[in-house]
Amino acid sequence: MSTVPALDPGSLVRPRRAITGMSAILLPMKADLSVDWEGFAAHVARTWAAGITPAINMDTGYVQLIDDATRRETLRIARDAVGPRGRLVAGACVVDEPGSAFDEAAYGRQIEMILAAGATPVIFPSYGLTAGGDAAMLAGYRALARRMPSFIGFELSTAFVPCGRMLSLDGYAELLTIENCLGAKHSSLSRRLEWERLALRDRVRPEFKVFTGNDLAIDMVRYGSDWLLGLSTAAPAAFARRDEWWAAGDPRFDELDDALQALGDFAFRPPVPAYKHTMAQALHLRGLIATDEPYPNSSRRPTSDRDIVATILDRIDAALHAAERVA
Repeated sequence: MSTVPALDPGSLVRPRRAITGMSAILLPMKADLSVDWEGFAAHVARTWAAGITPAINMDTGYVQLIDDATRRETLRIARDAVGPRGRLVAGACVVDEPGSAFDEAAYGRQIEMILAAGATPVIFPSYGLTAGGDAAMLAGYRALARRMPSFIGFELSTAFVPCGRMLSLDGYAELLTIENCLGAKHSSLSRRLEWERLALRDRVRPEFKVFTGNDLAIDMVRYGSDWLLGLSTAAPAAFARRDEWWAAGDPRFDELDDALQALGDFAFRPPVPAYKHTMAQALHLRGLIATDEPYPNSSRRPTSDRDIVATILDRIDAALHAAERVA
């Protein structure tokens, strides 16, 4: 059994550590609810220029709602935006129904699409992949691992999608034995579960990346997590600066992290999937995308949220500018 002894989170703190950041790119919309491709391309380019890896066709990119033609186009545009040597990761998502069997061939088609764009697949949960328990999910991962040189796993809470699943800690230990699994995004929204994974990782396979997906606790980077977040799409350059300050041991990290967390707390309140509309509101308030409309048939926030989002963005800006004055 891969149980963790009495856990002291403080013992996991890793000061002055270089943090790997990956930002789930929002797919923005025009007023006619067609995709704002110009805004998308510019946002991918800004994210990459900030030193953060763009994550394409993730939940923030409405991957469960878009079709394969749109997925291919996002990958094509993202590759052009970061150039031939730029790093990309992308969601391999199979949309199925409760009771579906694991569809390896369907995942294979998604993986081939991603590899063709020079990106690393992130394996999204599906009913077929997650319904059979840890052993079946890990068997699915192993089958898919043979189709690609490397990949990122994904534990996703049912707060985001109903087909999500968290592995047991023993199951997570088995995931660590898949050699070409570079890491796994952990989106339980639970500090305790993530701390347990970090402690296990540190003992068993230190190079494995635990990518926090906890937008309610983005300071998990203090404890050795890296990150793959939807929240960061609202302010990738601010996240990059925050991470630079952590690596430098600069105490200015804290106030900027607090300001970014304020946006996370507001955006990821129930219903959690509506956070994507909040991200669109933030980017539109910045003048970076054509509208703040979410993808058709996705969750919405009230228009009144815009004033609160604007206030939080001002707080983020103030943290950055105050830091410059005292630097």
